[in-house]
Amino acid sequence: MSFSKKVSKGLLTAALGFSLMGGGTYAYFSDTVEVNNTFAAGTLDLSVNPETIVNVDNLKPGDEISREFMLTNNGTLDIHKVLLDTSYVVHDVNGDNTDDFGEHIKVTILYNQANATVEVMETTLSELQEMTPDITAIDEFVGGVQRPNGLKPGDMNKIIVLFEFVDNGEDQNRFQGDSLQLKWKFIAEQAEGTLYDGDTE
Repeated sequence: MSFSKKVSKGLLTAALGFSLMGGGTYAYFSDTVEVNNTFAAGTLDLSVNPETIVNVDNLKPGDEISREFMLTNNGTLDIHKVLLDTSYVVHDVNGDNTDDFGEHIKVTILYNQANATVEVMETTLSELQEMTPDITAIDEFVGGVQRPNGLKPGDMNKIIVLFEFVDNGEDQNRFQGDSLQLKWKFIAEQAEGTLYDGDTE
């Protein structure tokens, strides 16, 4: 075999070897560990007892109504605040109302904590309809700063509400026979998110 043929054959063998090294398989050590993860969402569950707070007939100017109800956190998550959404419908039987019946109903909400009563807010139904106050706030709402107290799982808050058909000393005959249907919606909001670090299971 000539020298040139030997060189060509050698180069071909080397090229084939490199090709097998690049595209072939080879043995190596390995180890695999599986990690299981679970994401379970908590629950927000607010209950109000009783569900019907006020059902009174034959009101007249100067009458006051006191009612108590309980807010309970039946869920697994902290409730940061409970917002009160107010809406109402006035039935004007004679069609002679020149102003809103709700402007003549004063509402005072009191929060009972550790046998101490704290005024959350005092306003009229008409004004309350434009607000969504946190009724678990421990500071006076009007003129003050709301500091949410919230409800932890299992906690209960007693709320006292005073309604007054205000006697303004003027002619209020236009409201005779009228009725006002009040709807309160209690909106529970969660606390801010929590950072769970590597030490938390």
